Amino acid sequence: MFRRLSSGHKIFLLAIAKLVQVVTERCDAPRRYVGPLIAGPVAPTPTLGGAMAVLLYYPLVNPPQEILHQSLLYWDGIASVVPKAPEVYEAVLAPELAELKDRQLYTPVALWDEALEPFEAPRHNPVFVRASSASMVLCEELRRMADRPRPPRVCDPPDSFLYVSKVSAWLLDELLSLGLAAPYPRELWAVAVPKEVQTLIVGVLAREVVGELGMAYDRAFVPYTDSADAHRWSLQSPYNSRALAWEMELGRLLPVPAPGTTTAQVLQFRERYADERLRLMRAVHRLLGELRRDYEHPADVFAQLRVELAQAVEDYRAAARGSRLAWVHRSVMVAIALAAAAGGTLLQPDLGWLLGTVGGYTLNVATREIRPLTKARKGHDFSYLHRVQNNLS
Repeated sequence: MFRRLSSGHKIFLLAIAKLVQVVTERCDAPRRYVGPLIAGPVAPTPTLGGAMAVLLYYPLVNPPQEILHQSLLYWDGIASVVPKAPEVYEAVLAPELAELKDRQLYTPVALWDEALEPFEAPRHNPVFVRASSASMVLCEELRRMADRPRPPRVCDPPDSFLYVSKVSAWLLDELLSLGLAAPYPRELWAVAVPKEVQTLIVGVLAREVVGELGMAYDRAFVPYTDSADAHRWSLQSPYNSRALAWEMELGRLLPVPAPGTTTAQVLQFRERYADERLRLMRAVHRLLGELRRDYEHPADVFAQLRVELAQAVEDYRAAARGSRLAWVHRSVMVAIALAAAAGGTLLQPDLGWLLGTVGGYTLNVATREIRPLTKARKGHDFSYLHRVQNNLS
């Protein structure tokens, strides 16, 4: 099907990765256009540490409509990683996202060399000890995949691609050497890969690059996906480098409009009930931030914020009832990275705590191990998994 590349072909392909600036992108399938949204600008409001709290959706460019609606209700906007050339990403961008971009509610982000530094060859750096934690995960997992009795192989025709401008030279060479990538004549600036490999790489990439993206775009980007596998890889730890995180289910606090609701209706709700929406956003973000900082006393943190959160939830429920829209509750799991010093007898993996009840819903937190970021962010380190098909009773 696809033969192994010679060294000369590898060098040629790596040269393309460094030289090409205009790339094409195979993204998710085109989505149905539902017409124009609403007239007039819709201004975002800072909600996370003074910066715009923007949901960074992955692994595709165009998110499912339910996640798009979630971002408009509980965040200052939505972003996704796009090809470098504007004429390319604009051709594949869903019409709704193009309109939201004009209203400053959608941010297309492109990667550059500095953002890909965590994905250079794994090595021990005496100056920056964790410089290769992300590439270590990729190295370990890609080689484990290649060593299986039945390793993943590229489909014919391929269903997944990686564009060479979005990966480091080391990673591209590793994929080709392990037989986990192959050239494809119809995609001149991309290599075909198995879906499992694509999910691994995009998952690891998403959480690592948000710090660089935040500084470049003046946004607080938060990784958000509907792929359980991509979310798992985004938190995967290398064998010798692990940290702790809280894990918490928030879906009962953050209802979304039922399927069939238009983006225009969501934007109208966003404007009409801006005060109620912002109060709930700030109360939830404050709870997550305090749990990250005061990680040894989660129940005390909740007790101090319970009244504020309960009132915000009740006000938002009243707004939802007044909107006459139908609402559903989906599973929304958040991982909250704790400080590097977190540990001891009170904080071990797979322990849980009951926080309390808000609006009739019980909230719990549990600990889990995650990968420390190559470049740690002081303000926040949250990662979300949204299960579109998972209803909460």
